[in-house]
Amino acid sequence: MNKRKAEFIRFVAIGGINTLNYYLIYMLFHHLWNTSYGVSHVVAFTLSMIASFFLNSYFTFKVKPTLRKFLQFPLTQVVNFTVTTVCIYLLVEQLNVSTTLAPLFAIFIAVPATFIVTSKILKREQSTI
Repeated sequence: MNKRKAEFIRFVAIGGINTLNYYLIYMLFHHLWNTSYGVSHVVAFTLSMIASFFLNSYFTFKVKPTLRKFLQFPLTQVVNFTVTTVCIYLLVEQLNVSTTLAPLFAIFIAVPATFIVTSKILKREQSTI
């Protein structure tokens, strides 16, 4: 198996873990603490993004996490956040999909683009600032 394919498989596995983390946090805020679905999404997304940085650094791409990469990592998530947020909104408000299921559908739409951007940021060679 080539290196890129192996990375993608690990990325998907880590994505599964991150999805579970995200969804559990989302459900906790939205259903247990009656927080709006929008706020629940932002909180869950932020916390799972931090976990994603470390898991993808160590496991997926096998690179050392650095402060510089940590600060750049949110840029990799702009695509993910934008796609998932727009999808959740459209699914809930336009298609009347349950606020419980909408985040799950949205995540699957964002995965391929997020892999490409994450790979470019985390595998970028260190340079001086």
